Amino acid sequence: MSLQSQIDILRRITHELLNLGFDGTPLFSNEFCRLNTEVYRQSESLFHLHGSNAEEEALLCYVLLTGYHATIYDHGDKNQKIQKLLDRSWEVLPLLPVSLLKCQLLVACYGEVFDEALSEEARAIINGWEGRELTSVECEVIEYLNSLE
Repeated sequence: MSLQSQIDILRRITHELLNLGFDGTPLFSNEFCRLNTEVYRQSESLFHLHGSNAEEEALLCYVLLTGYHATIYDHGDKNQKIQKLLDRSWEVLPLLPVSLLKCQLLVACYGEVFDEALSEEARAIINGWEGRELTSVECEVIEYLNSLE
């Protein structure tokens, strides 16, 4: 299975976990536990991998930060792994062009360290989206940043 396929799976199940019950369907504990377990398992399996270019590395850091943030599970080393992902993110962020991906990674990092410079840079990218209809992913990143601030 390709790295991109694995990233897509983790992104999908993390999104499903984070939005569980928000559509009005009942929230069942077995489904909540299953999704938490799967997000943690997928995050653990991807943690030691690296992207082949700046964009792929940024995407990997973003989905891993989001995955670890979403899951309730921790085998005692989750905070160290998050710190390593932040360190990797600090290396890749300057290499990224202004984009949705850069904004997503900035917001994910901000959600861990609450450094105002990260939210300011994300806001600058978001401000560049004014005057056009936003995609659902752009709306999600804005909502998430607003919830953190």
